[in-house]
Amino acid sequence: MKGRPDSTADSTASISAADRRYRAIRRVLWLVLFLNLSVAAAKIVYGWLSNSAAMQADGVHSLVDGTSNVIALVGIMLASRPADRSHPYGHGKFETFAAAGIAAMLFVAGYSIGREAVEHLLGRGEPTRVDVASFVVMGVTLCVNAFVATWESRAGKRLCSEVLRADARHTLSDVLVSIGVIVSLIAVRLGWQQADGVVALAVALVILYTAFTVLRRVGRTLADASRLDADGLVRVALEVPGVEGCHKVRTRGPEGSVYVDLHLLVASDASVERSHHVAHEVEARLREAHPEITDVVVHVEPSNGRA
Repeated sequence: MKGRPDSTADSTASISAADRRYRAIRRVLWLVLFLNLSVAAAKIVYGWLSNSAAMQADGVHSLVDGTSNVIALVGIMLASRPADRSHPYGHGKFETFAAAGIAAMLFVAGYSIGREAVEHLLGRGEPTRVDVASFVVMGVTLCVNAFVATWESRAGKRLCSEVLRADARHTLSDVLVSIGVIVSLIAVRLGWQQADGVVALAVALVILYTAFTVLRRVGRTLADASRLDADGLVRVALEVPGVEGCHKVRTRGPEGSVYVDLHLLVASDASVERSHHVAHEVEARLREAHPEITDVVVHVEPSNGRA
């Protein structure tokens, strides 16, 4: 037996909350896209003018950030579509697919930058020119990236968004890379020309590692790994009057759209109406405790003295 509320009002409220979440994610992504493209343009143009492989590599990294924002926006647009006959569980995993797309782009960028770094180390590139403007460009873009990474990470946690968290980790790697580029510029200024190629290669490794971490999180969602603590959900269910036991708790789905199913034990002489009311209350309590829950399926069983 399944105990689930059929209230249209509850359904409408749930849809409105989901819409608000997706609109908030889109606003974050649009602003981050603008900032990433501005930062990328500054690094690539001045890196080209000064023959700095490390600065150009960092600029390409930022450009990939901007391109990944476009992928994320498309993914969020698709994920925000309501459930339909062909997608009864909704389209939420398109957000996960967008995060996977970001990981793929990171792998490509890491390989490309690594190849250019090796060329530079082999002495096939022009000598790097370092001046005050080099440090100004890197300093300003570093501050912008630090702001974006912090703000986007907080937004990702608040909105339970896989794609924002993935993009924030990408931007955070930009911060670390920019610090490395500044160090390389100092080293080149002191006379070690190969420092530029060494740091560019380190940039590639950072990008590849970031891609791996993003892909690992994506894999958890696509493989339907458990999303919420089952014991915690059981404790919430047992607080509802009439619940004598709870077991077989399963959770899955993206961070911001979690699906839950569980079995409840109620008194064997409880009426269908009473059992339905208990199941309804359990679902309400679970949603209140975990706003990221999208759907709860409750199977009601007679306790027969079991706990």
